[in-house]
Amino acid sequence: MLHRHPVLSLVTLAYLAFVGWVTLGPQPLDSGNNGLLLRALGVFSRHDATDWITYGRVEFGANIVMFIPIGVFLLLLFGRRLWWLAIALAVVLTGSIEFTQQFLPTRYPDVRDLVANGSGAVLGVVLGLILTAFKLVRREDPPPRRAAATYSR
Repeated sequence: MLHRHPVLSLVTLAYLAFVGWVTLGPQPLDSGNNGLLLRALGVFSRHDATDWITYGRVEFGANIVMFIPIGVFLLLLFGRRLWWLAIALAVVLTGSIEFTQQFLPTRYPDVRDLVANGSGAVLGVVLGLILTAFKLVRREDPPPRRAAATYSR
């Protein structure tokens, strides 16, 4: 797999490192870097039409979006025939993340994260299957080239 798709493998490993940093690093609320998000959520909470946009829902959606590329990358690495392996590995990955979080002082494992991450990975695999299906549809073969006319003198 690594030798057949070296660039895709490196991109996948880099993205997995990013996901590890996001999911196993300090909590965003603890780091103080999400002032803009909290201000936006404050604005949304003041209006009836947008008061349903809460931190929990934004976090849930972000977890889904973060795992979509993992599903796509794993599908591309393993191939269409092993789509189920891409899903299984992504679910094992998210389970490992949540298991590890219980030992970190600034993180808390959550079943909702398992659901969101797993859903994102499944959506990524489905998206990858759809995108790669277009490649499998063969166009008609182009007409054969005519041989150049040969002149004998």
